[in-house]
Amino acid sequence: MQASFDAAVEMLKALAEPTRFRLVLLVSDQDLTVSDLTAILGQSQPRISRHLKLLVEGGIVERHQEGAWAYFRLSAEPLAGRLVQALKASLGDGDGALARDAERLAQVRRERAKRAASYFARNAAQWDRLRSLHVPDAEVERALLAALAPAGRFDAHLDVGTGTGRMLELLAPVCDRAIGIDASREMLAIARAKLDAAGITRSTVRQGDVYRLPTPRGGFDLVTLHQVLHYLDDPAAAVRECADALRPGGRLAVVDFAPHSLEFLRAEHAHLRLGFSEASLRQLMRGAGLDVESLDILPPLDGEANGLTVTVIVGRRPPAAPIDSADAASAPLVS
Repeated sequence: MQASFDAAVEMLKALAEPTRFRLVLLVSDQDLTVSDLTAILGQSQPRISRHLKLLVEGGIVERHQEGAWAYFRLSAEPLAGRLVQALKASLGDGDGALARDAERLAQVRRERAKRAASYFARNAAQWDRLRSLHVPDAEVERALLAALAPAGRFDAHLDVGTGTGRMLELLAPVCDRAIGIDASREMLAIARAKLDAAGITRSTVRQGDVYRLPTPRGGFDLVTLHQVLHYLDDPAAAVRECADALRPGGRLAVVDFAPHSLEFLRAEHAHLRLGFSEASLRQLMRGAGLDVESLDILPPLDGEANGLTVTVIVGRRPPAAPIDSADAASAPLVS
């Protein structure tokens, strides 16, 4: 109780200044850079940086680095979320400064969406060619949702190799909170724009390594690896790392191609593996200490000779005594 009281006092002290209060409201639903916040508030970068430093020290905002850029977001600590939600609920709609902040934030989001659209336009032809080789994405997604349906809702979802953030978007209705990890800053920018456009505020994305996830062990009841394994030189190590992120009883869902002979995918799409057999996927799950719960095979449309078969497999970590389940349920998604 004392720790929570002290933390609340520090957060309130950090908030007790107009600019810092506005900053916290802005980062409460999305990741923003110093440049974003400077443009929105119309203040100098050193001033904004100084305020952000105090908010981070106060425990109400968290900072994470992506290359040369730093992103800021409301702390994942539940206390911070409850405090800011209470403050938001007490505010009226007519405050001029907050209304202007909202308008400028909308402009930042539009610019993100514009950059995302440009990236998609540059790469659309390659992606369309690849998609034409396998069953439509909608069918794959339906199979994944059906495989996960017996679990009902999920508290914490980790999407590894999130790319455009599609899995975060697809599973948002059944997940209370989520985080996507990707090594590519450009793809993370796309994912942020798509989450913004979809109005999804309970999901965030971070830069990270699939072999060394920047997340707590045992912090998630769902981890997804959607079309990721074929890019990796050590799929077994990646599956083990994902399994370590699961709570007892948690599920790992893997979507990938079955074995094929389309060599152009190596040269043009950087695929290191030309698919995975059912037996190899089962072995990857077993090797990570997971029980295979379901496996679905989705052949290409019309029996296309050069098409790609998609496999959806779900493994489950064996249930165990919930030693730290209460802590895990409220823990931040990023360590």
